[in-house]
Amino acid sequence: MIDDEKLLEAVIAEFEALTHIPRPSGHERAVSDYLKKRFSDLGCTVTQDEHNNIIADLPAAQGKEHAPLTILQGHMDMVCVAAPGVSYDPLHDPIKMVRTAEFISAEGTSLGGDDGIGVAEIIAVFQYTEEHGPLRAIITVDEEVGMTGAQKLDEAYLAEAKYLINCDSEDYHIMTVGSAGSVNLDYARSLTRHEGDGTAYRIEVQGLLGGHSGERIGAGRGNAIRTLALALRRIHEQGRITLADFHGGVARNAIPSTASAVIYTEMNERELVDILVEEEKRFHSIYGAADPGMKFSFTPVQNAGKAIGGQEMHDLLALLIILRTGVYEMSRLHPGLVETSANLGVVAMDEYEVRAAYFPRSSVNEQLSEIIMTSRAVSELTGFNLVIGTQSPAWRENAESALAKIMGEVYADQNGGKAMTIESIHAGLETSWHAAKNPALDMVSIGVTAHDIHTPNERIEVAAVVPEAKLIMETLRRIAK
Repeated sequence: MIDDEKLLEAVIAEFEALTHIPRPSGHERAVSDYLKKRFSDLGCTVTQDEHNNIIADLPAAQGKEHAPLTILQGHMDMVCVAAPGVSYDPLHDPIKMVRTAEFISAEGTSLGGDDGIGVAEIIAVFQYTEEHGPLRAIITVDEEVGMTGAQKLDEAYLAEAKYLINCDSEDYHIMTVGSAGSVNLDYARSLTRHEGDGTAYRIEVQGLLGGHSGERIGAGRGNAIRTLALALRRIHEQGRITLADFHGGVARNAIPSTASAVIYTEMNERELVDILVEEEKRFHSIYGAADPGMKFSFTPVQNAGKAIGGQEMHDLLALLIILRTGVYEMSRLHPGLVETSANLGVVAMDEYEVRAAYFPRSSVNEQLSEIIMTSRAVSELTGFNLVIGTQSPAWRENAESALAKIMGEVYADQNGGKAMTIESIHAGLETSWHAAKNPALDMVSIGVTAHDIHTPNERIEVAAVVPEAKLIMETLRRIAK
């Protein structure tokens, strides 16, 4: 049996190797090739499917061949964000990992612990677990943007398994047994540009906390994109503006912490400052307790380029204001759990087009269908084209889960009798797609404790790394008994 210190160093070494490989969603070929070789080196039979998903099979330990097949599952992509002022190219730059006695973090960027640390745990378990039945690792692509890896995974890889342990949660003390469904809604509209009138200014929203749009959507935090749109609407009501640029957010499932716009206006700086001060007061009266660092900044801009105005600008600001962000409904079955929400995650504008990514979630599939219908109406009213992605189903809790019972008993034995918290979550997990393909699959989701995922403040608790690995190993041992 591997000792705790060696196990810790093994998991961290596997994770650090992943940080060296740029792996934003949609660009996973390099990390997929790496994982194919890594699992092959561990004695696995490895399949790399046409989508770059990795499926690795490890034979059962001697005498355990007749135990049920158990899948350990995670995803290889990550959300790539950088702190303001940090130069970072997610397609080419590695993550600069920082390790202290307490935390693993990154220098100026998101860490990729979601789900790099889960993948590292799976590799270490495959390498060091001793008593186990047949094991399969499934490491998918594109979880963070569209879950296309899980969607397109051949159901044959799930059909013969009895248990699946998803390693994509963020608290060692919590076992997740249900998750929300979601749908990608993408708005787009072509633009007609002309010369701007007046002085050009860049207005920015800064200092918001942001965060994961499932984990933190109920925390009462502000949305930088909507905050900026409201301010621009207010400025336009006081004195005419045209709009040269609008950008905000980094991912549809991350609450945007910054947004910026370039406007032309005949208003003087004093008038702009007065309006922005009032908008800051309005923001803090609503969100200040949860998001106290928000502030506006503005600077003159040279060579701002051509702008849009009139109906196009009116419709864009209307779209960004009308789209509801935050909590829709709280759960009636699980007090304190968000049932339905939506996040306005990204707005991007180029010379010819403006695009907005909107991301509703719900544990009630019919509620998502209603939001889709509402979104169609919004697109018709604002002149935007709407592309509706595949609706990800909710993963419903299984009250009779044998796997949850086994893992709960292991956790209690390893933690002095303390019970593991069992919950459904508002975030989306790939388990919803696995359940749709094999409804009989008994699943749970667990993970190493992490904080502020999808932000430059993301960090992993070192103290949870070994207990998490030992929880998985002992669960596999009991399954094989």
